[in-house]
This record gives sequence, structure tokens and C-alpha cells, in this order.
Amino acid sequence: MRIRALLAMLALMMAGLVPQGAEAQLRLRFTDGVIEPMPFALPRFVPESGGADMAAQISALVAQDLVNSGLFREIPASAHISRVSNFDAPVQFEDWRAINAQALITGAVNVQGGRLVVKFRLFDVFNGQQMGEGLQFAGTPQSWRRMAHKVADAVYSRITGESGYFDSRIVFVSETGPKNARAKRLAVADYDGANVQYLTDSRSIVLAPRFSPTGDRILYTSYESGFPQIVLMDVATGARRGLGQLPGEMTFAPRFSPDGSRVVFSATQGGNTDLYLMSVAGGAATRLTSAPSIETAPSFSPDGSQIVFESDRTGGQQIYVMPAAGGEPRRISQGRGRYGTPVWSPRGDLIAFTKQLDGRFHIGVMRTDGSEERLLTASFLDEGPTWSPNGRVIMFTRESAGEAGSSALFSVDITGRNPPRMVPLQGGASDPAWSPLLP
Repeated sequence: MRIRALLAMLALMMAGLVPQGAEAQLRLRFTDGVIEPMPFALPRFVPESGGADMAAQISALVAQDLVNSGLFREIPASAHISRVSNFDAPVQFEDWRAINAQALITGAVNVQGGRLVVKFRLFDVFNGQQMGEGLQFAGTPQSWRRMAHKVADAVYSRITGESGYFDSRIVFVSETGPKNARAKRLAVADYDGANVQYLTDSRSIVLAPRFSPTGDRILYTSYESGFPQIVLMDVATGARRGLGQLPGEMTFAPRFSPDGSRVVFSATQGGNTDLYLMSVAGGAATRLTSAPSIETAPSFSPDGSQIVFESDRTGGQQIYVMPAAGGEPRRISQGRGRYGTPVWSPRGDLIAFTKQLDGRFHIGVMRTDGSEERLLTASFLDEGPTWSPNGRVIMFTRESAGEAGSSALFSVDITGRNPPRMVPLQGGASDPAWSPLLP
């Protein structure tokens, strides 16, 4: 059976190698319904012209990206029979088959002056074939992490048939101080928590940052004026301006449309909280809902035709879907408990959400009609899901209990078969939002 047929049938990202023009010989292995990670070998990339330390760092980061996805398992170097000291040397496939490596990744690093070149090849070990052409990436030595992420994305894509997500960033709220008096500021980092940069200071509370579809702008909620107002920021310059301001009223929970031209958000007027839509360029806002209830946390479908949001119009928090131009909402959440913070997958097939049930909080996913609900996590407080660019991983906030409790970012793949993984960041963090893949 073709790997992509398996992916479509199982809606998973675990797959075998599919050489061009050949039927894959690899097969997924199941143990009590669990798909086992694919074993791969990644000898340290060859330093062709200096840069031995950088070659080791790049190799390690490529392997770390693949392992962190939950779909791959690295065979340790101590088990390798062959040693790769020349990037162009023939591959001894028998040696890699002997240690059960299904995929082999070889690479080389060249550092000369202010230029870094990273090249790699990917092999299907059992078929004894190279998968596609070799690739190389060039840049400055300071960009070595991005080049490692690009290599990992290319490997991931060739094996799964889907785009990767490693060369991306997250924006989040960095938190310091005690639980009852936290200082908050906006920050951005690589998807794995590296290269943190701060975008605002901690003089005012900031909440719910969201990337634009092109990743060059951020929407967030600021309390700089004393009550919540939406702010639009240019990531490169730091320039900011208010957006969606309704005089004397609170505006919050903004999110871009898929084409980046519009913003949907919540506003409280006359004690009633409804959804509004307006152009990023400014102008009058269009009111989308008018129920005597709280409507918030809106999110567009990938094609921009629908909006999912949370509402307590039936007495408790539930999830609804409505046309993006306004119209009668339909409730899609049907299980026990309270549902909030829904976010449409970039693939369009699922909606992620926060669920409160029996004193526990969960991150879950459901089909866009509310069917096939699955809970992926459970803890004292899990909330605020955001999707990876390829729609296969969810990042969220987890907060621990007690006066000394802290918040941190975690990620989990949508199969739910791997435990959530904490994103390593210094200090507390909350409200993550994933960027698109970087250009």
C-alpha cells in the first residue's frame, strides 16, 4: 500500500520512504494500535572546510527536530557500523540495514569566511536508493540553526509527503514574577524555544498575540490604556498602532483572516460582548453577532468562509461555527464540559479547543462538524491551543497548581500517542501562536 494512502486513511504523519518511481518497501509497524517511530541514522555531518563544531551542532539539531516530532527514532552513533568521512563516498547499505536503519541522512558543512554551506542527502536504506536529489542551503554562520531546521523540514517532507514545521517561530507572552503579580511582555522565539527576542517591555499587560499569515505582523491585546485594546505590530520595525478601537469600549481576542486583509475580534459594548470584523487598513467595524451572551475567541477557516468561536449563549461555554460574513451560528460541541479557545487547523480538517471537565483541563481536537472529538492532554490547567504550520502539532499553555505554580509552553502531536513535550524557555510563558514557515 502506498504511504500516502496510509496517511490519508489514518490521518497520521508516520510513513515510510517513497523513492521516486518506485513502490515503497517499508511498512508501518503497529503495537497495540500504536505506530512505532521510524528508526533513522544520522552520522555527524562531514566538516569539509573547517567548522567541525558547527557540523556537530547542525547534525544534532536536525536529529533533535526529527525526534521531537514523535515520528522518528534516532539510532545512536555508538551502534553505527559504517563511518561517513566523505560526503561523496558510496553508501554501504548493508551496514545500515544491519542496525535496522530505515532512513539514512548524510551531510557536509563548509565554512569559509562569512559563508556557511550545508548540504545533505537522504537514503531509503532497505531499497538501497537515494530519495530525490541532494540539497544545499547557504547563509551566514549565524544562521546555522535555520539551515538545520530547513534540512529537517526537507527530510520530514520527503518521508511523510507533507510539509514540515521546524523552520518556524512562535510568539508568546513571557512571564516573570509571582503568580498574583506577573509581569508580561511579548516575545518571539524559534519553534523549539531558541533565539528569544522581546518585542515589548513589561510596563503593561499583553495578551493573546497572533501572527499574520505572512509572519511579518502581530496582533495582540494590550492594557496600556488601562483596559483591553487591540494593537497591530510590525515585527521587523516594532512599529505599533491601535486597531479596532471602539471609543470607551474593550476590544480583545483578535485574529487575522487567511489573506491577512481583515481582523475578527471581540468587543464589549453596553455590557454585551460580540464579534466584529474590520479591515486591517482601518475603517468601520462590522458587527457579526448580536446575542445577549459572550462571543469571543474567533478563528477563521483556512478558506476564509467560516468563523469558529466560543459562546455561552446556551448557559455554558460551547463552540459554534458561522459564516464569515455573519449569519446564524450552529453549535458543534456536544460533549460534557465547557469548551473554549477554538482554532481551525491550517489543513481545514480539524478544530482544536480547550475543554474543562470534572475539574481538569484538556486540549482536544474535533472534526469541523463536532464529530470524532479526541482529548490529547489532561492537567490542572491546559489552554490556548495553536497549530503548527502543517497542522500536525499543537502548542499550548500549561500552568501548574498552587501559589508557586508557573506557566510553560508544551506541544503535542495530534495522534495523541506521545506525551506533551515542554518547550524549553527561561521563565514562564503563555499564549503561544505559531508562525507560518519562514521564507
